[in-house]
Amino acid sequence: MILAKRLKNLPVGRKLLAALLVMMIAVLVVANVTFISAAYWISQESVAPQALQTLGRLFASPVLSGEVLASPQAAQAQLRQLDGYAPLRLAVVYDSQGQRLAELHNGDRLKVPERFEELQTWRLREFRTNLLVELPHPGSPPGHLLLVASSELPGAFYRGTLTASLAILTFSILLWLVVARQIKRLITLPIRELEELSRQVTREENYSLRASKGSEDELGRLAESFNTMLGRIQGREQQLKRARDDAQYAVLQAQSLAEETRRSNRKLELEVQVRGKIEKKLTGFQNYLNSIIDSMPSALIAVDEQFYVTQWNQEATHLSGTQLDEALNQPVFLAFPSLKPFLPQLSRTAELLRVEKVERVTWALTDTPRHYTLTFYPLMGGAGRGVVIRIDDITQRLNMEEMMVQSEKMLSVGGLAAGMAHEINNPLGAILHNVQNIRRRLSPELPKNLEQAAESGVELKAVNCYLESRQIPRLLDGIHQAGSRAAKIVSHMLAFSRRSNRKMEASELPPLIDQAIEIAGNDFDLAEGFDFRTLSIVREFDPALGPVPVIANELEQVLLNLLKNAAQAIHLREDEEEGEYGRITLRTRLRGGWAEIQVEDNGIGIPEDICKRIFEPFFTTKEVGQGTGLGLSVSYFIITNNHKGQMEVHSTPGVGTCFTLRLPLVQADFDAV
Repeated sequence: MILAKRLKNLPVGRKLLAALLVMMIAVLVVANVTFISAAYWISQESVAPQALQTLGRLFASPVLSGEVLASPQAAQAQLRQLDGYAPLRLAVVYDSQGQRLAELHNGDRLKVPERFEELQTWRLREFRTNLLVELPHPGSPPGHLLLVASSELPGAFYRGTLTASLAILTFSILLWLVVARQIKRLITLPIRELEELSRQVTREENYSLRASKGSEDELGRLAESFNTMLGRIQGREQQLKRARDDAQYAVLQAQSLAEETRRSNRKLELEVQVRGKIEKKLTGFQNYLNSIIDSMPSALIAVDEQFYVTQWNQEATHLSGTQLDEALNQPVFLAFPSLKPFLPQLSRTAELLRVEKVERVTWALTDTPRHYTLTFYPLMGGAGRGVVIRIDDITQRLNMEEMMVQSEKMLSVGGLAAGMAHEINNPLGAILHNVQNIRRRLSPELPKNLEQAAESGVELKAVNCYLESRQIPRLLDGIHQAGSRAAKIVSHMLAFSRRSNRKMEASELPPLIDQAIEIAGNDFDLAEGFDFRTLSIVREFDPALGPVPVIANELEQVLLNLLKNAAQAIHLREDEEEGEYGRITLRTRLRGGWAEIQVEDNGIGIPEDICKRIFEPFFTTKEVGQGTGLGLSVSYFIITNNHKGQMEVHSTPGVGTCFTLRLPLVQADFDAV
């Protein structure tokens, strides 16, 4: 960068001389490089191969080859004769067994393979001109001679080239000096005279000076144009002096007026800047406050002393259906009609400056009634008094409180049921045991029975005939079956109510499904007033599906919820269409790395809008007291969170519903469950 700047600032004559010198040196360098490259190419492509072929033919003669292969000393002696031969870089002799016999290096020593078998790889790796010659050896396999050409030109060639280049350079420099003298006389000196004249005119401001015209070339025409320019400048200078005197007075007047205007504009500019900054800060702060108010989950409404709306956030718009621009500067009871019954609380807050609160209000603003808490705060400030109304949705909190109460009840009922189950087991055991004893004591196969019957004067066979005629054995069978079923129900109640250890274990799905079906049947027998066993239960279990890692109690709870919902849907359909065949189909499938469980019914179905919300907590379509809206939500949580699986629902109203559970066959990290 510095060199380019210095070259740019050189005089024209020196620039021409420098360009001429650079061109001469460049031509000389290019010529030498071209000559040396051509000589090297000719040497490698023609001279060196011919020299190697000549040596190869010489050593391949039977007489010389036999002498070379006679011994390592003889081979080394023959190769030593080639020492100093310029075209040769390396010569290696291999005997009939492929062993290296002798070698000769001209220059730096090259590493060559010991064995002839490795020579081919070495030749491919070394990018050198080489020749492999076969040396005949009567009575034995032939030997081989490797000749490698030198990649360097002779030193005499470089010396001759250097001498010629120096001679040409000397002649070029002498020629350059002659040309430089002529350039200085014809170009540099006239330009310097013109430059000196321009400096004198600038220094003295004397436009009457003129340049001398030495020739009719470009420099002569330049001097003539320079003289013409000086004449025109001299005339304009005289005109400017007159105009300068005329404008001097006007300038002085304009300066005073401009200074006064500048001071006024500066003051006005400062005022505008201050006002703009203040407005920008106020706008930003107002937007910030509005964002905070609109982000709150509560509805916030501010009114003045006449109860006209002054502030209205997005939640207030959502509850009332009135937009912000429609609500502002309107009476609050017109913007939000549901607040009209609370005029007394609003008035007391504005008059007494105290907080008023309405704990629970139920509004059916949408299809589902929701519960709210209303709080009225007094507002005092520089803009006057008013009231702030805050409306909080407490529906979820109330539902949670009800669920907590219900959970406590269920815990109590569960404990009571467990205690009752233990108490029921004792008489059930006695009943079953006594039925078995009655059968044994009526059996004619026991000698003790025959002995006691004979002592009593009764024939045991006649007694059994009487009992058969009165169907006593059948009644005993009924007692035994009913007792066994009751014992099984009690066992299932104890197993289902027992707290799960939440341990993921590989379990077979069919037994879990069967147990859930049996518990569901017992539950509906008692609670719904119809027999679950009247429904057709279709089992389609995939035999290829093996054990699946699950939490057994939790999966049983999910299946029980789905079976109860399916039975209720079928029951509702049977109420509408008498004689409709009720069917619940349970399927298991192996789908890739997932175990799939389907619970399908032909009940009333679920509308599409309800399907979208069916897994939401506390969402239910059942009547009050029949459901909490948590069954499917808890089931969804158990499958997706505890089992890392998937849960889907597909339903067609009037046709039926199908719930699909997908459980991973490879157990993931369930430590957080």
